[in-house]
Amino acid sequence: MVSLYKYTDKELKEILDSMVVLIDTREQQNSHIISYLEKQKIKYKILKLDHGDYTFYIPKNIELGIHRDLYFNDIVTIERKGSLEELSNNFTVGRANIEEEFTRKKGKMYLMIEDANYDSIVKHLYNTKYNPKSFVATLKTFEARYNINTCFISKVGAGNWIYYTFLYHLREFLKQGLF
Repeated sequence: MVSLYKYTDKELKEILDSMVVLIDTREQQNSHIISYLEKQKIKYKILKLDHGDYTFYIPKNIELGIHRDLYFNDIVTIERKGSLEELSNNFTVGRANIEEEFTRKKGKMYLMIEDANYDSIVKHLYNTKYNPKSFVATLKTFEARYNINTCFISKVGAGNWIYYTFLYHLREFLKQGLF
């Protein structure tokens, strides 16, 4: 891979500190995430995203050679599901919609499922009639078909997980000199 530019440690920190988390306008019941971002004084904006619920951008910084805002929505996004019930509904009633969402995505996408774990699917510890074997089959098929990484995260840790997922993706892009 060709390195385009090598930032100093000071420049790297300045850019990382400027990162702004983007939240889709259609994202609902995420006050715990917004609360985390606000308590940690992490910048965020709410706007319509074409795919995913969360991504980030870097504001322009002419002194560092960033002449316009750099959006990473085509590089890394997070699709959040608040529960296994919500995901179960997406895999059954809303299957066409979620497949369309996954098809539209570009780059890396994480499927973040809150307050659940893989065992909860296998043991049918969710309040729908969706068969656990079918649930697992759909989840694993979509992971393979759409190159999605599934992560099970507590509601308490969700804001932290979103922020640090983006921060370290950005850090790697910068260290590798990809822009």
